Amino acid sequence: MSSSRPSQSSTTSSRSKHSARIIAQTSIDAKLHADFEESGDSFDYSSSVRVTNVAEGEQRPKSDKVTTAYLHQIQKGKFIQPFGCLLALDEKTLKVIAFSENAPEMLTMVSHAVPSVGEHPVLGIGIDIRTIFTGPSGAALQKALGFGEVSLLNPVLVHCKNSGKPFYAIVHRVTGSLIIDFEPVKPYEVPMTAAGALQSYKLAAKAITRLQSLPSGSMERLCDTMVQEVFELTGYDRVMGYKFHDDDHGEVVSEITKPGLEPYLGLHYPATDIPQAARFLFMKNKVRMICDCRAKHVKVVQDEKLPFDLTLCGSTLRAPHYCHLQYMENMNSIASLVMAVVVNDGDEEGESSDSSQSQKRKRLWGLVVSHNTTPRFAPFPLRYACEFLAQVFAILVNKELELENQFLEKNILRTQTLLCDMLMRDAPLGIVSQSPNIMDLIKCDGAALLYKNKIHRLGMNPSDFQLHDIVSWLCEYHTDSTGLSTDSLYDAGFPGALALGDAVCGMAAVRISDKDWLFWYRSHTAAEVRWGGAKHEPGEKDDGRKMHPRSSFKGFLEVVKTRSIPWKDYEMDRIHSLQLILRNAFKDADAVNSNTISIHTKLNDLKIDGMQELEAVTAEMVRLIETASVPIFAVDVDGQVNGWNTKVAELTGLPVDEAIGKHLLTLVEDSSVDTVNKMLELALQGQEERNVEFEIKTHGPSRDSSPISLIVNACASKDVRDSVVGVCFIAQDITGQKSIMDKFTRIEGDYRAIIQNPHPLIPPIFGTDQFGWCSEWNSAMTMLTGWRRDDVMDKMLLGEVFGTQAACCRLKNQEAFVNFGVILNNAITGQESEKIPFGFFARYGKYVECLLCVSKRLDKEGAVTGLFCFLQLASHELQQALHVQRLSEQTALKRLKVLAYIRRQIRNPLSGIIFSRKMLEGTSLGEEQKNILHTSAQCQRQLDKILDDTDLDSIIEGYLDLEMLEFKLHEVLVASISQVMMKSNGKNIMISNDMVEDLLNETLYGDSPRLQQVLANFLLVSVNSTPSGGKLSISGKLTKDRIGESVQLALLEFRIRHTGGGVPEELLSQMFGSEADASEEGISLLVSRKLVKLMNGEVQYLREAGRSTFIISVELAVATKSS
Repeated sequence: MSSSRPSQSSTTSSRSKHSARIIAQTSIDAKLHADFEESGDSFDYSSSVRVTNVAEGEQRPKSDKVTTAYLHQIQKGKFIQPFGCLLALDEKTLKVIAFSENAPEMLTMVSHAVPSVGEHPVLGIGIDIRTIFTGPSGAALQKALGFGEVSLLNPVLVHCKNSGKPFYAIVHRVTGSLIIDFEPVKPYEVPMTAAGALQSYKLAAKAITRLQSLPSGSMERLCDTMVQEVFELTGYDRVMGYKFHDDDHGEVVSEITKPGLEPYLGLHYPATDIPQAARFLFMKNKVRMICDCRAKHVKVVQDEKLPFDLTLCGSTLRAPHYCHLQYMENMNSIASLVMAVVVNDGDEEGESSDSSQSQKRKRLWGLVVSHNTTPRFAPFPLRYACEFLAQVFAILVNKELELENQFLEKNILRTQTLLCDMLMRDAPLGIVSQSPNIMDLIKCDGAALLYKNKIHRLGMNPSDFQLHDIVSWLCEYHTDSTGLSTDSLYDAGFPGALALGDAVCGMAAVRISDKDWLFWYRSHTAAEVRWGGAKHEPGEKDDGRKMHPRSSFKGFLEVVKTRSIPWKDYEMDRIHSLQLILRNAFKDADAVNSNTISIHTKLNDLKIDGMQELEAVTAEMVRLIETASVPIFAVDVDGQVNGWNTKVAELTGLPVDEAIGKHLLTLVEDSSVDTVNKMLELALQGQEERNVEFEIKTHGPSRDSSPISLIVNACASKDVRDSVVGVCFIAQDITGQKSIMDKFTRIEGDYRAIIQNPHPLIPPIFGTDQFGWCSEWNSAMTMLTGWRRDDVMDKMLLGEVFGTQAACCRLKNQEAFVNFGVILNNAITGQESEKIPFGFFARYGKYVECLLCVSKRLDKEGAVTGLFCFLQLASHELQQALHVQRLSEQTALKRLKVLAYIRRQIRNPLSGIIFSRKMLEGTSLGEEQKNILHTSAQCQRQLDKILDDTDLDSIIEGYLDLEMLEFKLHEVLVASISQVMMKSNGKNIMISNDMVEDLLNETLYGDSPRLQQVLANFLLVSVNSTPSGGKLSISGKLTKDRIGESVQLALLEFRIRHTGGGVPEELLSQMFGSEADASEEGISLLVSRKLVKLMNGEVQYLREAGRSTFIISVELAVATKSS
């Protein structure tokens, strides 16, 4: 199927087309900014957008000098904002190679409060930076500049040698050079010491905690909370959540303002308002501040001997483009603070060791934008806290996007049922004439079916002539494809697009046969989207100011008027599914009975294979649990113990037979009752807690010993309908380790002797001081990671020791890095730390999974001096048990998916069979042929029932709802017998129907498909148990009992007699037993007996000399014959 837009399902194709769109958009941005600089006061944004787009559509120059100059200016501009100063150093000599013109005055000015001694260095090209600052400051700066990941140490606090004034030095590395931004520390600020990044996290601690406490499932709530927290944290007049759409235009999705400001919530903005080059810089520099858009920029003076211009991409002081400054002033936004929200780009990062590849898969989802109507300065520690908060927010946004994708995938599965429902009624016209119809399939403004040269319309549609014109165009220009999807018929090249008006701009069309088509239509975007600044009153006009937002949005409306909302991939999947079903239904019109029998046979075979696999997996899992070397126990929904393996019995001294039936809360220590009760309640609601610690009582000879300490994971046990029916607990005995750790935390003396003790019960321990430098690394950590104590001491714990790039212990991805920072931040601010999962790659590539617990380290006065971090490793036996459990779960899940796939795929050919049968019913048939088709319909309804049986427990436990349908017993009996005729003929068994005529013609009320299923199952078992050449008969009687004026209760009894030795005893035991150990045939008999029980009946089996009999009785309603 062809497409005129970049909306392919293929990720690679989408990315390549998106890259092409970015390149094209960058050229538009460059042209617009060039027009701005050349136009003086006569700049017209609308005209620039129109001219650029036309030029792009007609031809593109081979060498775009305008674009090159624009990108050079954006990335290598020679101006900075005046709220600080800048120095560029040679990385080897630390001598100045460039400086901002305000640096000499700002950094070497002598304060009147400081006496002048000797000559003062003159700041210029070639000067050693260490001569400008005090000795300790110079040493701190030199140490930071030699650090590999230098940005992790920002900000470095330095003091000028002459004035004594404090500055924050913010360092970043470019090719062969170091760029340092110096920001004055304000008098009201408490200066931060070196490596203050960890300290600045404290500012965002409350906001991070609130974000992480939000329940998942609402992107709107998450964005609103983030905007509220940034508003309170920064104090700006307006804070907005700004999201980029697939076509790169933006939308304000959340907003909070101070009173009196015009709201922007819900407004859409064109892609040119935030240029692609600016978006690229946001990916590198996550936080961007403009203090005063009216302030005069400061020039950067560069050493003339340098062979290249320095790039200021990573500088916090980099001056914005004048076009953007004018835009800000016209919006009355004098100052701004913008945070980038960077998420995963579609594919998951996986476990690739190539971190650069993972980095390429990121994309800019949106921005958190803060505006102020007056100049405003946010100190660097606050900006760093905002950056960290934005990283946490991005992780949560990514999870919400994953949830949305999962929801869409589930919707696609539900769609299959919807499609089949459409086709079962008067196919194919039922998909447009009944409800639900094809407009319920996807979001659209109109749809049409062209079938046998007749048009069937729904909603907004083109005229007959226009639709036939579209079909002719499709046949001429898209003859090799099965359809077309486009969000702009005009851009796709349809000659009559403009004549269709605003009503039909986007179209999805699929061919279902040589002359038959399906169409969906969408109107233009401007009909649904509120564009920021668009003025609809005829008398209102723009005021002609440069880069006024209103002109911007007016131009964008004109561009998008012939374009609709793009078609999503999942919407096209739904359309393709319907297309395939219809095409297959047309092809299968001549095949009915043979296909039905084939499908029945395959379905039964596949069910049998699936049940065998699942039974084998279940048996293996039970065996592993019983023999596991870790404690495993389980409870039902009432909290009663129904599982207690050998290991937990050994630890507690409580035998299995005594534990079964006791309530779990009576077996745990009183101090743990609340913890276990909460864990149990959450698990029964489907929320599975991990790594919960509690204590369990000891019994028997061990009664007087200390309780057993366990680390426990809860796993909700679910039935096939995904309902929770119990909880399984997988634990690890940590009694010995806990004793050692408790002793360790109580010791106040020489802790180093304990930390470095090589005793095997001492867990891996590492630590950090209050500035983030690694200060502890015990021998257990050396054995675990392969890194010696000397390799890691005095390195930054967050970045050098544990990080995502060139760190000693590499974390899996950026999300893990941010989460580790949150944990350290919470601990250093005094929050209670729980054991949380933690993983990293050791020195030689092995991935280590463990639990991390962080505790603050205090001095004698109670002040925080650092952190202790404890790692708890799962035992080898537990790791092996969990590995086997994961494999077993994966196998079971795989088989369930196979069964779900089979059930889903059977619907397509079944729909074709139904369609073919309906077509045959419309032809001239004899009475016998009609009866055969009617029997086929009865079997099809029974098959539908079986395919919908996803919850056998509803039958076995007796809570299935039966239908009440009117039927003739003759119809049910013929359909049941027809299902065993192939088998009986093969064994030369004669089947006789001994029912009396009056009984066969009786009108009954009940669930006839279920009764048919029961009779067919008992007939099949009887045929299987009858020797070749034997006989089988079915008879019945009806006993009536009046329960009203017009309805009688009827007890209907069937007797199925067959010759031979009878049904094996083992099979009969399974029928009257449970499903736990039943075979495939036994499950069938068990389900049939349970269905009979739901009909207030029973099943008996009698053995006699040379023959046996099934006696099946059910209660049904029968209408009283009118006099």
